[in-house]
Amino acid sequence: MKNLGKLLGALLLGLFLLLIALGVAVTQFFDPNDYKAEIRQLARDRAGLELDLRGPLGWSLFPWLGLQIHDASLARSERPDQPFAEVDMLGLAVRVLPLLRREVEMSDIRIDGLRLDLQRDAQGRGNWEGLGRPAAAQPGAAAAPAGENAASAAATEANSDSRAPALRLNIDSLALSNARIDYRDAAGNRRFSLEGIDLRSGAIREGAAIPLRISGFFASNQPLLRARAELLGQLRFDRALQRYQLEEARLQGDISGQPLANRTLNFDAQGDLLVDLAAQVAEWNALKLRANQLDALGELKLRELDRAPKLEGGLSLAEFDLRAFLEGIGQELPAMADPGTLRRAALVARLSGTADSLSLDDLKLQLDDSRIEGRLALDDFARQRLRAQLKGDRLDLDRYLAPPAKPDAAARSRQAQVADSLQRPGEGSTPLPEAPAEAVWSRAALLPLERLRSLDAELDLQFAHLTLRQLPLEDTRLRLRAAGGQLHLERLDGTLFDGRFAFAGSLDARGEQPLLQLRPELEGLPLERLLQAFKPEQPAPLRGNLQLQADLQARGNSEQALIDSLAGSASFALDNGVLPDANLEQQLCRGIALLNRKVPSSDFAARDTALRELSGSLQLQDGVARNRDLRARIPGLAVNGQGDVDLRVLGLDYRLGVVIEGDAREMPDPACQVSARYVGLEWPLRCRGPLELGARACRLDQDGLGKIAARLAGEKLSEKLDEKLGDKVSPELKDALRGLFQR
Repeated sequence: MKNLGKLLGALLLGLFLLLIALGVAVTQFFDPNDYKAEIRQLARDRAGLELDLRGPLGWSLFPWLGLQIHDASLARSERPDQPFAEVDMLGLAVRVLPLLRREVEMSDIRIDGLRLDLQRDAQGRGNWEGLGRPAAAQPGAAAAPAGENAASAAATEANSDSRAPALRLNIDSLALSNARIDYRDAAGNRRFSLEGIDLRSGAIREGAAIPLRISGFFASNQPLLRARAELLGQLRFDRALQRYQLEEARLQGDISGQPLANRTLNFDAQGDLLVDLAAQVAEWNALKLRANQLDALGELKLRELDRAPKLEGGLSLAEFDLRAFLEGIGQELPAMADPGTLRRAALVARLSGTADSLSLDDLKLQLDDSRIEGRLALDDFARQRLRAQLKGDRLDLDRYLAPPAKPDAAARSRQAQVADSLQRPGEGSTPLPEAPAEAVWSRAALLPLERLRSLDAELDLQFAHLTLRQLPLEDTRLRLRAAGGQLHLERLDGTLFDGRFAFAGSLDARGEQPLLQLRPELEGLPLERLLQAFKPEQPAPLRGNLQLQADLQARGNSEQALIDSLAGSASFALDNGVLPDANLEQQLCRGIALLNRKVPSSDFAARDTALRELSGSLQLQDGVARNRDLRARIPGLAVNGQGDVDLRVLGLDYRLGVVIEGDAREMPDPACQVSARYVGLEWPLRCRGPLELGARACRLDQDGLGKIAARLAGEKLSEKLDEKLGDKVSPELKDALRGLFQR
């Protein structure tokens, strides 16, 4: 037995030496370059490829099965002059004996000068489609039914996979240098390219950490964009568990081009990536991202990769300068009243989404001095379906709106007229101001109609303190729905200057001229503070707590168009009202004294006129508000009036009838006492001029006053006539004389 073992050992050794000798002999006396034509024909017949081997072929057989290819290209057989792949050098070697154990042990794999030219024609066909298909079967050859072939192939593959163990990989390294990939789409005239691709790896062994480095340049023409990137990490994979990990991954580089206004965005992303195909999960853990001034931390997870992937995770943005970040990537911001806005921003949120939606839940946003919480979502990227439920502590919108425009020549002229009138004492001794005639509203487009027509949004916003047009709104709540070019304001309410406001309405932006409908309700708003908030440089013409209800509509897309078409109705009342710097009691006292042929013995100390009542209703048509039931009461006076407020030019034209009750002060002036014959008379007052003047635009109507004086004189003469004539003449004659005197 011992001799038999030695014999078998010697036999095996001899066979091994014979194989080595055979391998050496084959590699020495067999040159693959002599068979290039056969290799080309084999590629053409078996794979439908046109293989052009311009450079020399090198190979080895044992103990390494090696191959080197120089200067080769691949093309489709029907287009041999249009290669889609070229390579300057490809070299690899596989150890022979481990292949018998289904183990792949390879030395370094080197690929240099790889170039892929991928093209899709105008009909959408790619030049890579159909690659690897064998040449068409010869005529007359028997062919099995397609279904039978497919079933047989699937069964064979399943049986082989179930019985044979998986291949084990052991590769010393992989090196890809100076590679380039070009893609062109003729239908959209779009081009992409990856160039300067360089890939380096360490030893590739399953289950072990594989050092990996990839770098390259990216470019596109639509939009014009160029980027440089480098990826570093430790790759680990387990094919049995279908787990692939990239640990300590770091992607860094920069990007520039038209979307960034040719500015440069530097980026650096780090973290651990995992793809688990068995669980159909992908994760990015310990995410760190830096992009110019922006720093972010987070965790991202994708589930159900084999169906509709779903995103989960969290994101945190450290406080950064949002304005500098946006300007750094070429995003031009509109002019704002405060150029110091958007300097501080931070965000924390929980992410969820799908391929066509994204939601930020448990959102905490800092924007300058504002803190906002809630939910913000895009439910449909294609339709830009926006959903927001946000609650904030304070927000000063005036800082983010456009700065106020400088007044034009017409506006300056109007301001000068108003200022000149305001400098005069409000005693009614000057002529009536001229009625304004020039429009004061802008004709510039007010609403982005195309954007509104495509808007799909549901907004529910709350702010404890909100500033808009210098109005300090408190506890404000907004609920708005928009879809198909129609916007519905379901709710906008809150408190202002200790009063309350509420608005509801709609905007139909589907037509060329949008239709606006608005239903405002104001309760107890201090009118003086409201007016001064809009024009702080001018004193308020009226004070008091305003009550207002209205139902208005207008059509157009500019301030001027909306005012010109304004129509509807409104009712108003003013509680605790005051007419500042206009003592109507004093003016009427002088008028009474004039009729009494007396001189007032004292002046009125107060320069204001208290309004015990002010109410009425308005009918609006084409920008003009008509009032026919104005009622007002001030000490010693009752006022009835009617007139128009022309909103197109912000002018008023009123005729007031004043019923005099006399000097109602504790120490009345005798010259201003109202005799019995004055009781019930309506004394005429005319108000005309710019709306800003308020009561300063009012004067006694001299024509109406002359008629009253004539009437009173006629009544006086009638009394004298009765005293002189007594019963000496007939009643008919006395009535005729009395009528003559009165006329």
